[in-house]
Amino acid sequence: MTLTVFYTVIIVLAVAFVNGWTDAPNAIASSVSTRTISMKKAVLLASFSDFLGAVIIGTVNSNVTETLINIADFGTEEKTALLSVSAAMTSVVLWAVFAWYFGIPTSESHALIAGLSGASVAVNNGFEGIKADECCKVFYGLIVSVLVGFFLGYALSKITVRLFKNKDRKKADKFFSKSQVASSVFMSFMHGAQDAQKFVGVLLLIAKTSLNYENKKTHLPLLVLCSAVIAAGTATGGERIIKSVGMDMLKLRKDQGFSADLSGAICLLVSTLSGFPVSTTHTKTSAVMGTGVAKSIKSVNWKVAGEMIAAWLLTFPGCGLLGWVLCRVFLKVF
Repeated sequence: MTLTVFYTVIIVLAVAFVNGWTDAPNAIASSVSTRTISMKKAVLLASFSDFLGAVIIGTVNSNVTETLINIADFGTEEKTALLSVSAAMTSVVLWAVFAWYFGIPTSESHALIAGLSGASVAVNNGFEGIKADECCKVFYGLIVSVLVGFFLGYALSKITVRLFKNKDRKKADKFFSKSQVASSVFMSFMHGAQDAQKFVGVLLLIAKTSLNYENKKTHLPLLVLCSAVIAAGTATGGERIIKSVGMDMLKLRKDQGFSADLSGAICLLVSTLSGFPVSTTHTKTSAVMGTGVAKSIKSVNWKVAGEMIAAWLLTFPGCGLLGWVLCRVFLKVF
């Protein structure tokens, strides 16, 4: 393995770690904010669920992986292609750390795609290296996940309120305390299932570039590796992101947390099986907004929500430009 290949693999795994560090906390934010489970227990539970989701779903369905493999072209020259992928991954790490510092739950998934696209544009001196069909899946997934997450969160919140309207409050809270733990596990499980495939796809892209490896089937060792790295990132915490999603934007009740988690997990499940690389961050925060609006439009802190949406909109152009710049620098320096 050349030094360039080694660095590229390490930086991809670094992005996977950052994903678990900054993106995965969205899956457990609501259960922590409603005091259903402690921060420490939630993080450990999310780490384990992330790992299981990645290995189990990724073994039987690799549609997201194949989308990532085919999303951009970096030419036929090995060193140039590897440096381009390295630049793309470095841009994702820098973007993620920037977002984490300010407590903004941006999407490493879309940053990953933006970074790869920007690097491809740099190395090809144009957009011919971008695969339109695969990019369309990303944008369709973005729109669908946000809309479905919001309206499903709204609908489930309305349904749960109606079903438990005349129930004893203590019994209802007890039920939702247990249910919310289960829905958080489901949400974390689907985060792992969706996001590990993206990093497996990038590793297979590296293998294809450096080893002429053409087999696009997801292999268990790569799934286990990416899953373990994401889980380790999740285990580091993520209190800033949890605070932004589960506390600052909306003060959640237990039934609202349950509705948001279940809505987000269902949306991720459908997207993963369909091969759409979507964002856990976008899906979950949209579901949280939906549950808040179901109660009252004024219950949502729209200033915080607006800052999140602005970060989402900035991710593609911002990280894409960063990937383009770093690719130019890497190709010139190395």
